[in-house]
Amino acid sequence: MSRAEQVTTLAGFPKRLAGAAYAAADVPAQAGEWSVAQVVRHLIVVERAVWHVRLHEVATQGDPHWSWFGPGPVSDDDDVGLAPLLDDFASARAETVATIRALDDAGWARSGTHSTFGVLDVAGLLGVAVDHDAEHLRGIVSPA
Repeated sequence: MSRAEQVTTLAGFPKRLAGAAYAAADVPAQAGEWSVAQVVRHLIVVERAVWHVRLHEVATQGDPHWSWFGPGPVSDDDDVGLAPLLDDFASARAETVATIRALDDAGWARSGTHSTFGVLDVAGLLGVAVDHDAEHLRGIVSPA
């Protein structure tokens, strides 16, 4: 996937997520599965605690090292509606997209080392983000 395609895919994901989330909002989660709200909350946490942090580290450190970080389901018992959660995710993703759009060629070439994925330049890091998005979107659209 080209740089432009990655940025477009990342930037367009909040809209795709919202469409799927609203379509599935009234479908109860299967036993042991996450609710739509829990998936969105998870994506918010990952956006801020993983993608924002790692992009900052790539920009400011020489070869940062990352371990696996996969936040589990986030409680959804505070009765926040789906719309504010989706807005929060869209805002967090917009920050990510602004960060990557601001990178020059040297910024795109910077890399870090992940304990599972190995050396990842910015394109590799974003490839993991796109795959993660797709995995959770599939879970909303076609729950197990």
